[in-house]
Amino acid sequence: MRSLTRRVDESIRQLTDGVSTVESIADLKKLDLERSKFDFEELGRIYDEVATLATKLRDVAVDKELLEFEIRLLEKFVITSEVVRDWREYVSDLLMEINKVIDAHTMFSIFKVDDELFDLEIFWLRPATQETQENMEKAVIRRLKQSDSQLYAAGLNVRHNVASSVGPEIVLDQDSIELQCKSLLVDTPKIGGIVGIGVQSEIIRDQTKLLVLESVLSTLLNVVGSVRAIYKYTNDLEYYATRDPLTNLYNQRMFWELLEYELDRCARHDYKVAVLMIDLDNFKSINDGYGHSWGDKLLETFAECLLDTFPQGAVVARYGGDEFVVLLSEADLEEAESAGRRLLERIRCFSVTHTSGAELKVTASIGIGIYPDHAENKKDLFMFVDNLMYRAKQDGKDRLCVPDEHDLVNIFKDMSEKTLLVKHAIEHRKLIPVFQPIQRTDNGRVTAVEVLSRIELPDDSLMKAAEFIEIAESMDKIHALDYIVMDKAFAAARAINYQGMLFINMSPRAVVVSDFIHQVKRLTQLHQINTQSVVFEITERDTVKSISVLEQFVANLKEEGFKLAIDDFGSGFSSFHYLKHLPIDYVKIEGEFIANMASDKRDMAFVNSIAKLSKELNLETIAEFVESQEVLDLVEAANITYAQGYYVGRPTPDLASILVHSAEIEEV
Repeated sequence: MRSLTRRVDESIRQLTDGVSTVESIADLKKLDLERSKFDFEELGRIYDEVATLATKLRDVAVDKELLEFEIRLLEKFVITSEVVRDWREYVSDLLMEINKVIDAHTMFSIFKVDDELFDLEIFWLRPATQETQENMEKAVIRRLKQSDSQLYAAGLNVRHNVASSVGPEIVLDQDSIELQCKSLLVDTPKIGGIVGIGVQSEIIRDQTKLLVLESVLSTLLNVVGSVRAIYKYTNDLEYYATRDPLTNLYNQRMFWELLEYELDRCARHDYKVAVLMIDLDNFKSINDGYGHSWGDKLLETFAECLLDTFPQGAVVARYGGDEFVVLLSEADLEEAESAGRRLLERIRCFSVTHTSGAELKVTASIGIGIYPDHAENKKDLFMFVDNLMYRAKQDGKDRLCVPDEHDLVNIFKDMSEKTLLVKHAIEHRKLIPVFQPIQRTDNGRVTAVEVLSRIELPDDSLMKAAEFIEIAESMDKIHALDYIVMDKAFAAARAINYQGMLFINMSPRAVVVSDFIHQVKRLTQLHQINTQSVVFEITERDTVKSISVLEQFVANLKEEGFKLAIDDFGSGFSSFHYLKHLPIDYVKIEGEFIANMASDKRDMAFVNSIAKLSKELNLETIAEFVESQEVLDLVEAANITYAQGYYVGRPTPDLASILVHSAEIEEV
């Protein structure tokens, strides 16, 4: 009897000890629950039931460690600016996090770049041998061939990334990679163009971990795609914020920033800086004779000529249209003159061959100025160089105008006279508003106009705003100028009972002028203009230093019923900052992007992205620089609400004529 009791107690102890060792799901696999050898049927059945229960638990239970792993991983799926700044480092961190629970040597992702090109990004936990890398590439390509998609038929760019340099090299043969590679592929690209993601791991046979891995991969497909998309988008924005989209040269905004930086640096280190202004002669004849696409082609090729002519450290920018500027650091007048004459010779040999066989040639007029010899600040230096460039044109074009002491006196005399002219125009209200039509793309009706400033000259010609706005700002008279133009524009609108929208450019100084809103409201009441029909445009290029001050100013404007538009949207990062923080009603898309939509797929993509974003935010869009039917059709196809540009209508002081022309179009 005692022997029997001992045998029963021993069996129960073994069962108890075995069950007590179970701390995780993995321990269930180690549990030895074979039926006892003695003839107690009842006790054997208990062993069988416990074994069956352990098997069921292994199949349905999820390890606490795995749950904690998924939670930690989900916490890392928050996309921040740091994550976007280096998305590859982010994915490498995710791989290291995965390896805390699952042994995974590598993770890979596949992105669609265009119809015939894909990027394969492979992330290694540690450095891998060259043979291992090649084996991994072959394994991924083989998976692509086996899938329903035809990705493998396209070109594939491969990039290898390493998460950590610590540890021995990874060595994997082809068979182990093939057997232990889990991937998720989709036929239609998801966010960021991602079409596949995968991992090489030794847990493929563990069903529980495999389920977790598949769940992680499915989520990562969208997370990695989103991070990559934002990374690419911000990189594109940074590029477009500093570069001219047609020529890839620096744009006007970046030129001014670099000029200011250089002048500050040379003032501290006592050296000189040269600025060359280059304007192509008779460029309009190329556009008129061969079309804008060939004009663009010539400008693109000319930009390459500029880059080849000047040293690598030179700042070369497209200032606008067919005007270019070059900034030469640590260069005196003699060096700048030599560079300018070298450029003239290059331009005389420069040409673009038209499909007809004709050689499209241009010449150029060039002006030169040196800091600090010819000016004490960037604006005066630029105006000095600009004047010399125009003098080169007046003297017969195809030449370089080098300043001497006589020029220095005369040019600044001209600049002083222009300052007096602007001062006189403001004091005697010689400013006049002109109106540029803005039409709806869905029906062609002109339902808005932009109000622009002009100065009436003694010979009855009009001076454009670009020639006097900076002078008015330097005189601290810009707000007075704004009031005069608005007063006259509102009066013109009231005189013909104009019912459309009035878009008015707002100077950044308006933000700090205490009575601006009061004065504008007074003018609308005086001329019985509905404040809701007045849209003030703030320009990204005119950055306001304090966003909180701007927010309060805009809130006060909106409280009075005025509307708000961002002008030149996309020319820099401030646009998106304004979009996030300000109650915007209209987005005016940067004209350079619109003008080149037909000839540059990057501009087309960028415009479509802005239009889509604006639509999602319930904002109306306006395309500037619409100068042909082709561009107008593309603008309409992009679902942009309004179009503005010379093709729609040029600025005119006669507001009534715009409405008559619009009515005639509507009748047709």
